Amino acid sequence: MTQRQLDATDLAILEAIQRNGNLSHAEIARMVGLAVSSVHERIRKLVERGVITGWVARLAPGALGLDLLAFVYVLMDRPESAPAFIETANGIPEVQECHHIAGDWNFLLKIRVRNTAAFEVLLTNRLKTVPGVVRTQTVITLVSYKDTAALPVGVP
Repeated sequence: MTQRQLDATDLAILEAIQRNGNLSHAEIARMVGLAVSSVHERIRKLVERGVITGWVARLAPGALGLDLLAFVYVLMDRPESAPAFIETANGIPEVQECHHIAGDWNFLLKIRVRNTAAFEVLLTNRLKTVPGVVRTQTVITLVSYKDTAALPVGVP
């Protein structure tokens, strides 16, 4: 589905629920000028069409002791090694994101752990042991000035 298939009201609803997933349908209805039943039906259709893929709470990593954020580039020896690596990465809760990328590296991972010791164990004992992993490069984040899962729904 492309943005062109979404009207201005759908986009306003999506923007509202991205900012605050706890809004009631009545609150959204007031914001977009529709009846509550219309908002309920539009949200149901957005879920059905795969535009809305789920509902989650955003947690503060620091409040959970997950103080280290690392981005890890991974180089594989050959394409046939990728499925085992992807399966491993997907099975590690600390790996928040796994992207197949263009350029000198094959994958980019976003990892959150408690500290450097936990990161070393994860990297050395879980990621680098996957057959086909040739090399990794890690970037440690010092401060995150923007960290959002919100998509720019109103941008053409």
